[in-house]
Amino acid sequence: MPRADRTQSSSTQSSPVSQASQTALSPQLDQDDAPRVLIVRLSAIGDVVQSMPIACALRDRFPRAWIAWAVEQRAAALLEGHPEVDELITLPRRWLKSPGGVLKLRRRLRAMRFDVALEAQGLTKSAIFARLSGAPRRIGFGGRWGRELSQWINTEAAPITAEHVVDRNLQLLEPLGIHQPAVRFGMPEVPAEQAAAKRILAELGIKVPPAIINVGAGWPSKLWPTERFAAVARYLRSRWNLPTLLVYGPAHERRMAEQMAKWSAGAARLAPPTTLTELRGLARAARLFIGCDTGPLHLAAGVGTPCVGLFGPWPASQHGPYGEGHVALQAVAIEGTRQRRKASPELMRKITVEQACRACERVLRRSEREAA
Repeated sequence: MPRADRTQSSSTQSSPVSQASQTALSPQLDQDDAPRVLIVRLSAIGDVVQSMPIACALRDRFPRAWIAWAVEQRAAALLEGHPEVDELITLPRRWLKSPGGVLKLRRRLRAMRFDVALEAQGLTKSAIFARLSGAPRRIGFGGRWGRELSQWINTEAAPITAEHVVDRNLQLLEPLGIHQPAVRFGMPEVPAEQAAAKRILAELGIKVPPAIINVGAGWPSKLWPTERFAAVARYLRSRWNLPTLLVYGPAHERRMAEQMAKWSAGAARLAPPTTLTELRGLARAARLFIGCDTGPLHLAAGVGTPCVGLFGPWPASQHGPYGEGHVALQAVAIEGTRQRRKASPELMRKITVEQACRACERVLRRSEREAA
């Protein structure tokens, strides 16, 4: 399947679900069936985006299916109005800590009478949620992708052989008879967010589709130096006459963006605070999106905007922007989540300004050829 340029590989381990029991639990469905399916992907923003092809592939194979999605509040806005999701189940972040809330949730889920739950997170809490649903078939990740107690709580463990997270997510559908489906994200096009994007660009005096730079990331080990982003913005203005819009999340990211705007010598302009859906509208309006390994990068890739992703310890081969037309830059990847979170910022510093500018040039030239 098409994906961004990247390297690295993945491996699989055996599942605690025996092959015999897995086969017995895995009857495939007919295309005319109308299964009631629950997708459980609770967080985070980028992971929810990269799970959307599950809902699209289900709808393509089972047009009469009824599809619900369980998600925590922070990422829920991205799924509102998704054309392939019939019902959104939005949860507070610490939903599992309220016994009364869990019982109320269980009653609500059981009333929906699910046939299948697809546990797409590979964690204990998401597997518990799938079990609360009462679905007799609960399909989760096998091998090292089924973490904590998830493989003991789910009834089926899908063998995972794919490298990229989007392809791994889609392998959850193989027990239902869906193999290597066409990948689409199905992002809703909401007029209000498109209008907001148009207004923001007009207020900033940006009259052409800009480059967007997202300076932030969830972990210090994923951050690229702010002054290097500023240098990329200056290059885009001088070489391509392309304005840059700076987007950000929490307050500390805004401070980074403000500093970058100063260092850019007028090449970059600071966006106002945006919601996730407004950011989606801006990403649709952009010519290019540049960012570290974080949710907004995957959001931009999900709406089809060409991306340049900068990756430190997390393997770009597994987590890079998905699809053709993107470039993922990486010097060194590290195995093990704990080690990645504690990794030195030097891994990101190994990516040079020159490499980032060349990647932008490559993406922009490809876009020009496709538009010709």
